Amino acid sequence: MLLGALGLQGCASERSETALDQAIASFQSVKDDSNVLRSAPRDVIRAGESLARADRLATYMGTGSDVRQYAYLSQRYSEIAREHTNLVLNQERQAKLELERQRLQLALREAKLVSVQQQGKWLEEQIVSLATQQSDRGLVMTLGDVLFDTGHAELKNSASRTVLKLVQFLQLNPKRVVRIEGYTDSTGSPEDNLTLSKARAQSVADMLVDLGVDEKRIQVEGYGDQYPVEANASERGRAQNRRVEIVFSDEKGRLGAAR
Repeated sequence: MLLGALGLQGCASERSETALDQAIASFQSVKDDSNVLRSAPRDVIRAGESLARADRLATYMGTGSDVRQYAYLSQRYSEIAREHTNLVLNQERQAKLELERQRLQLALREAKLVSVQQQGKWLEEQIVSLATQQSDRGLVMTLGDVLFDTGHAELKNSASRTVLKLVQFLQLNPKRVVRIEGYTDSTGSPEDNLTLSKARAQSVADMLVDLGVDEKRIQVEGYGDQYPVEANASERGRAQNRRVEIVFSDEKGRLGAAR
């Protein structure tokens, strides 16, 4: 019986240590995150207080159940702080995107040229000047990696001018359609690269739709790290490969075959 009791006590002690270690790791994660400290400071404080209580009980021979209880409270407060922070960051991101869409829509309404004909000619010249090549796929315009933050799919503000020209061009050429193709460098797994490339292409497509382009005129493809334009051996080469390409149809809406 004595050996059995000692064994049970040892198991309880091990569970308490595990719970305490998990609580410490969770608290350390939120404590060192500036976004969490900004968005959910009270929950971080509560997580720290509960963790300190659990640590004191573990040090001064408190019961295992008490240690586990306060360790659980600490870990849960840390999780709540993280969840609250994610919610706040998502709301901030959505608000930023909405402001950017409103700004672009206002710019579209305020864009004035002498005539639609002159505007169409000017825009076509701009699109052609931005295009990198004329291939069997059609006229191709490249949006470089500088329009996205590393590893993210959201368009930066610096993309606005190019997107605005593209929207106006498509509005004045209602029969033209486009295929938006996303590409990455070889960094990361093929699965992650494919997902990121598709998300970046979709981000451009979503912006066009938000600004009035019919989604039926847009195709979206993601090719990951396939079809590099430069070797991935250097940073310069990798930067060239991180891109979104806009493939234009001809004036009758005939789009070249996808890769």
